[in-house]
Amino acid sequence: MRISGGAETIQQYLDRGLIDEFSITLTPVLLGAGIRLFDHIDADRLTLTQSRADASSRVTHLTYTVAKR
Repeated sequence: MRISGGAETIQQYLDRGLIDEFSITLTPVLLGAGIRLFDHIDADRLTLTQSRADASSRVTHLTYTVAKR
């Protein structure tokens, strides 16, 4: 299943335990103030492990696996 959205959407799904793996596409452009993706992740409940990183000069694709503690 693919879920589209920004940091707040990812945080909500992670908080509810509904994500096993997710990918982020980063580009060196900031629109607005931005939201820090991992600020509201409860490290006592979830473990995020970076499982893949593919980078170029214009974009970086990151994949994380999620495990419950």
